[in-house]
Amino acid sequence: MKRAFVMALALASAAWAAPVVAAPTLQLERVVMLMRHSVRPPTKPEVTPPGWAAGPWPTWSTGFGELTPHGADGAKLMGRYDRGVFAARGMLPAAGCPATGDIAVWASGKSRAIDTAKNYAEALFPGCGVTVDHPADENNDPVFHPLGSGATIDGARALAAAEARLPPGGLKAVHAAHAADFATLQRVLGKPAACAVPSCKLIDIPSTLEPNAEDGPDLGGALGVASTAGSSIMLAYVEGKPMSEVGWGRASKADLTSLLKFHPTKFYYEARTPYVADRAAAPIARRILAALGGEAGTGKLTLLVGHDTNIAHLGGMLDLHWTVGEYPADDPPPGGALGFELLRDARGGQFVRAFYQAQTMDQLRNLTPLTAKAPPAHVYLPIPGCTKMASEPCPLASFRAIVQRKLDHPAP
Repeated sequence: MKRAFVMALALASAAWAAPVVAAPTLQLERVVMLMRHSVRPPTKPEVTPPGWAAGPWPTWSTGFGELTPHGADGAKLMGRYDRGVFAARGMLPAAGCPATGDIAVWASGKSRAIDTAKNYAEALFPGCGVTVDHPADENNDPVFHPLGSGATIDGARALAAAEARLPPGGLKAVHAAHAADFATLQRVLGKPAACAVPSCKLIDIPSTLEPNAEDGPDLGGALGVASTAGSSIMLAYVEGKPMSEVGWGRASKADLTSLLKFHPTKFYYEARTPYVADRAAAPIARRILAALGGEAGTGKLTLLVGHDTNIAHLGGMLDLHWTVGEYPADDPPPGGALGFELLRDARGGQFVRAFYQAQTMDQLRNLTPLTAKAPPAHVYLPIPGCTKMASEPCPLASFRAIVQRKLDHPAP
């Protein structure tokens, strides 16, 4: 009797329970990615002003700013992984070469971006000869370097817009907020040989925000030096250099996130300020809209390979924010990408979902093969003005309207 009563109660509960409605299936149709080039050395011999590091900076196997063989291998790992993901989701073939027009790759005129694109594309479709387009002259690059290739910007207005983003207390408050990070960097740099007194430290140098004639402002002084130094130490780590050459053996893996916090701070004022971002990101934003719409010259996969500054500009334009792996918030890791999926539902409705993906520091350092069980860091992002949840898709028409408003009415 008792057993029959329990069974009857269970059946009654099931009858009154709310029906389970399956989530609508969204088919992946296209992907557009804005990728940062992979690992490179510093772009100049003096990472910090002379005397401010207790020893010489490490040597590299390639010239300043050039893609390293290690970085090329990292790009190949991402290409192989993405091929598997896109094939599993039905967007690209699992074997053989893509159909004509399925893949479009455009790189910055800088060799490190071109070489990253070539290595990624070859790993994506080995032996298929995927074409990588790029400017013939790196100094005339209206897509990835528009502010130096014809687009105009008022340097004084850009400085004023950046200064308007400063917190109470101004730049001194920003500087002071990084006290712990300065302490970590100072320990890694060692006692600066150029200082005449023992108390002289990097944190004692003022930070500055200076205008450029036709570009965003420069965050200089201590914060500027710290951004370059911290990024250079991270690059030595992800290059796979022995720990004795990562911050002269004084930087631990745990220190790297602290050392990198200066980098997104620099971008916050130089590149993500809406007045600058809306103008500098416009050519890339137009290409993204064209690719999502399947216009001529785009493909099922459209890959734009440029620089961390490009990603910061686009992130600022669309107010997108991310945290991947051990990297600080809004920092664009080497070889990582800010991407957009075009999805279609069963009724033909089209949606956009933004994401960020990147190898973790250790995956890139160790050149770890990427698999479904050991994937790169990947996060979906809310699209301000359209979605609040990270995984929530934004109707294509709404996304197009958001971007078009920015293109038609950039921040004053």
